Amino acid sequence: MFLLMLGIGLWRRNHAQDIPQEIPLAPSLPQDPFIQVYFNQAQSARYVEPYRQQERFGDDLEAVIIEAIASAQSSVDVAVQELQLPRVAQALRDKQESGVRVRVILENQYSTPLSQLTSQQVGQMDERDRADYQEFLYFADMDGDRRVTAAEIAERDALAILQAARIPVIDDTADGSKGSDLMHHKFVVIDQTRIIVGSANFTLSGTHGDFGSLSSLGNANHLLSIQNAELARIFTQEFEQMWGDGPGGLDNSLFGLQKPYLPAKTVAIAPNSIVTVQFSPSSASRYTWEDSVNGLIGRTLDRASSSIDLALFVFSDQPLSDKLERRHQANVQIRALIDSGFVYRDYSEALDMLGTALASDRCVYEENNRPWRFPLTSVGIPQMPDGDVLHHKFGVVDQRLVITGSQNWSKAANHSNDENLLVIENETVAAHFHREFDRLYSDANLGIPPWLQEKVGDRQQQCGL
Repeated sequence: MFLLMLGIGLWRRNHAQDIPQEIPLAPSLPQDPFIQVYFNQAQSARYVEPYRQQERFGDDLEAVIIEAIASAQSSVDVAVQELQLPRVAQALRDKQESGVRVRVILENQYSTPLSQLTSQQVGQMDERDRADYQEFLYFADMDGDRRVTAAEIAERDALAILQAARIPVIDDTADGSKGSDLMHHKFVVIDQTRIIVGSANFTLSGTHGDFGSLSSLGNANHLLSIQNAELARIFTQEFEQMWGDGPGGLDNSLFGLQKPYLPAKTVAIAPNSIVTVQFSPSSASRYTWEDSVNGLIGRTLDRASSSIDLALFVFSDQPLSDKLERRHQANVQIRALIDSGFVYRDYSEALDMLGTALASDRCVYEENNRPWRFPLTSVGIPQMPDGDVLHHKFGVVDQRLVITGSQNWSKAANHSNDENLLVIENETVAAHFHREFDRLYSDANLGIPPWLQEKVGDRQQQCGL
């Protein structure tokens, strides 16, 4: 029998703690008939998690994915950085067994079943990936006996489930390279007519929360379900470029900068609903910034006449900061929340917006750095449960335009990663994102914290700046 021994004391098993029933739900918002929006920390819905068996606020993002897969009649194409949700893997297995074509593309760092990693591979992991591995061991130990059996692996290791079902899977090394910087997509195409897309990886931390911590609600994420054949065909084209002829065979998959450049495409889904989509990366040496996905973001920000709200995991693209400053000078109200792990780093554009600059530990400022002459006081970090991060990548412009997708607002995402970005013109959809932003902003820590002010001064003194 195949066994994996669990580390002692790495995780603490707790009893489920349901949310108090006296806390009322927020009123639900109407959904657009063609574009539905779901947030895993929404205050307008409750569900019982399938793994920790605790009731909590939020939309069940895994259930959204499973429902879409279950609806498939002919094909399911999945392109996602990480897939570690066993119920999603089981849904894919069931569809393939029913005769539906199923194909999966993953990032190469996350394409091996966790139960099959060698001790050498585990030893080479960084701190984050090693913690995820230990959480998997805890999660897979269904009877709590501190060992993982083959039967438990068959129930809880998502990639092992796909492997046993002989579902074809490739990663971004299928083109014969070492892989793009990141195959960072998070989308599913159903029957070439429906798309599931957003910021969430298909993992416990990306949807429900860390299995070893009942206080975790998952990284703040969202998914959209979009019903439109023309838009689905555009995503299918992106998938087909990466897929090539699938596992084995020719090295004709295209990832990263090997993919041909495609400009943004606009699709009218309904009279009041227009979606523009573009995929990264684009070569910085062959195409202008304006032609890139970040350029599409910039053009959308330029359309703002009254307000811009941003909820971003990373914000490090200088031209976008410069665009925002010009909108600020035109009296557009700007609010921004950035994940606490990135907001105050020396390359973060949040520092520009706050009117300050932090030299790196090599005493160098970011290239073309431009702290705002008239800083904002409406930039900061949201309050998140321990271990959870702000993983959104969205902006709301004038409460009618939504910028979303897998793309972080960074140079690496723009010029190195496989990414997608959508600009959605739809007030009904925008209302959902605006509410999510307001929820995060309501108790956020804004402005420059004293410790950062002190660090800026110390670095200037150390560097003689």
